Amino acid sequence: MRKRIILDKKAIGRTVTRITHEMLEKSEGCTELCLIGIRTRGVYLAHRIHDTVRDVEGIELPFGALDITMYRDDISKLRWPEVKKTEISFDVNNMTVVLVDDVLHTGRTTRAAIDAIMDLGRPKKIQLAVLVDRGERELPIHPDYAGIVCPVNENEEILVRMSEIDSRDEVVIVKA
Repeated sequence: MRKRIILDKKAIGRTVTRITHEMLEKSEGCTELCLIGIRTRGVYLAHRIHDTVRDVEGIELPFGALDITMYRDDISKLRWPEVKKTEISFDVNNMTVVLVDDVLHTGRTTRAAIDAIMDLGRPKKIQLAVLVDRGERELPIHPDYAGIVCPVNENEEILVRMSEIDSRDEVVIVKA
């Protein structure tokens, strides 16, 4: 399998820092702001943004992890759906929720995440932060914060590896 690295560890670190600063500038502070990572790698990315906010602003944002399995529009096609734990211990009502995911592709995962959040309450606003926007949207969803925009060919795939579960940080394009 041939691969091409598009972000290495340092580049991912710089990208997380930039996304965090853009989010803070656009939000004009952190009041009523919370982070929710979409399982699996979105949770680790959200955690890094959370830590950067803490380092920059000196505050701890409410943080949660969301599993969207039961909200997928193709769940009936899955033979053995693997449902993981959703951990959101704060009230999302009137909050600005920043959903965080590693890759934005068709928009279906984001739609499922929005549905899951709306079942928990009525946020003031929902924003989307992604490390990679690879295009080819099937739904009218657009990220508020994107690390990189990287369209790929039909026979290519983007893999995000995060040290928390993959033993290294990198974003690569591989030929399928």
